[in-house]
Amino acid sequence: MVRVVVVGATGAVGTEVLRILEERNFPVDELVPVASPRSIGRKLEFGGAEVEVAGLRPEVFDGADIAIFDVSEDLSSEWAPVAAERGAVVIDKSSAFRMDDEVPLVVPEINADQVRNRPKGIIATPNCTTTAMVMPLAPLHREWTVNRLVVATYQAASGSGQPGTDELWEQTQLAAKEPEAVREGRAGDVIKGGGTFVHPLALNVLPKCGSVREDGYTSEELKLCHETRKILGIPDLKATATCVRVPVVTGHGVSAHAEFDSDVSVDRAREILAASPGVELADDVDNDVYPTPLDAANQDPCFVGRIRKDLFDDRALEFFSVGDNLRKGAALNAVQIAELLL
Repeated sequence: MVRVVVVGATGAVGTEVLRILEERNFPVDELVPVASPRSIGRKLEFGGAEVEVAGLRPEVFDGADIAIFDVSEDLSSEWAPVAAERGAVVIDKSSAFRMDDEVPLVVPEINADQVRNRPKGIIATPNCTTTAMVMPLAPLHREWTVNRLVVATYQAASGSGQPGTDELWEQTQLAAKEPEAVREGRAGDVIKGGGTFVHPLALNVLPKCGSVREDGYTSEELKLCHETRKILGIPDLKATATCVRVPVVTGHGVSAHAEFDSDVSVDRAREILAASPGVELADDVDNDVYPTPLDAANQDPCFVGRIRKDLFDDRALEFFSVGDNLRKGAALNAVQIAELLL
């Protein structure tokens, strides 16, 4: 009998977790959805029946085999150890434990073996942008050994949660009511920043994701670099990133420049990626085949294309990848980890 607790079950990612558990026929004998006080008692459809949302308290983890957390870093820091102490294996989506040496950071297609190395009873899942980039990078690394990485990201509004999506939609609707101003380049007179994004996101791009940290980098940029090092097992990987929010609802894109220890081949890269689990090759630019967020939305694979050798370095490749930040970037990866525990 498998008892699964989903903490944050009514949020965007939590809802997706429940959907994917059903889609993949995960053998849940008992599901316990947990959410904030305002959702307690709410009925959710799951497995052809209704399950009632419970509040977050230690007792909900009693007898649980797996606890999937999709809550804030602060809540995970407080409650994930509680769940682990009560016997559940915790799969945590927040950044609370990703860089903890005693917590594996797992992408099943890349380092599934790490799920057994969990002294704290907790397994972390990466940032959604990290996943979109590392899925195609890992098989290329196995072939040629990556030593330097320079990336720029194009991150969807939903990466800031439902408020981010709502803000983008509201701004888009406002802009549509003033077509003349928009066509004249005066959209900034029509739409303003809101509670989620300081500047307007509609018809705009924002070169700041997350909070500002040391040396002018943001938290998102540092996460991307640090998490990639840990997942690939290269603690000294030279990596740098610029993370940009774009007016897209779902799907994070990453433009990557990757340098390797040996000469690379575009044809071999395509061959490797076409055979890599969880990666969908979309690389025929002459016929306008390349990854876009709309292609990746509601899809499980990470899409990769625009594969080129650097014009000045025979050991470097350029590529562009996109992944659904709610599915493989979050919910699907968590469920795949749960499947490894069965």
